[in-house]
Amino acid sequence: MRIGVLALQGAFREHILMLETLGVDAVPVRLPSQLADLVGLIIPGGESTAISKLMDTYAFFDPIRQHHQAGMSLWGTCAGAILLAEEVIDATPGQESLRLMDVVARRNAFGRQVDSFETDIDFASVGLYRGVFIRAPWIESVGPSAEILAKHADKVVAARQGDMLATVFHPELTGDLRIHRYFVENVVGSQAR
Repeated sequence: MRIGVLALQGAFREHILMLETLGVDAVPVRLPSQLADLVGLIIPGGESTAISKLMDTYAFFDPIRQHHQAGMSLWGTCAGAILLAEEVIDATPGQESLRLMDVVARRNAFGRQVDSFETDIDFASVGLYRGVFIRAPWIESVGPSAEILAKHADKVVAARQGDMLATVFHPELTGDLRIHRYFVENVVGSQAR
C-alpha cells in the first residue's frame, strides 16, 4: 500500500513519519507524475494560499481530481481540508480549491496564529482525541453527501465523504496514530482495489 503526502509546503514530513510508523509505504509527492499507483494522498496543513498557488504552478489540480475519480482516497488536514472543500469562505482572491468534498470551509475561522490551541475532541470511531488547532479553519457546513465526524464548540472540525476525509486540526503533530490508522483502514480500506 503506497500513500503519498503532497510535499509542496507545510507539515508533510510529519505525516510521512506517522504513516511509516503504521507500516505504510509513504512517499513525498512533489510532481503530478508521482500520483501514479497511490491508493491515497494526504494534503497537509500549512498555508492554504501558498499550497494552492504551488498546486497551480505544478499543475496538480486536474491530476488529483483524475486520480481521485480513478479510486485514490484523499485526506486534507487544516489547509488540506480547505483545498478539498467545494467552497471556501474568506479565501484570498484567486485562491483555488479542488472542489471535491461537499463541505464549505471557513479559512482561519478559529483566529490568527496567536489563537492556536489544543483541546480534546470526540472523533467518531476513534474516541477522545487531542486536537492541535493552528490558525485553523472550521467546516462551516456539511452537504448531504458528507458526514460529520467531530465537533468543537459546535463547529465541525472533521468530516468524511466516502473516500475523502477532512480534519481542520493536525493529527500529524500529536504522536497519536489513531486518525492516521482510521484513514488507512477505514477510508483507503473502504475502496475496492
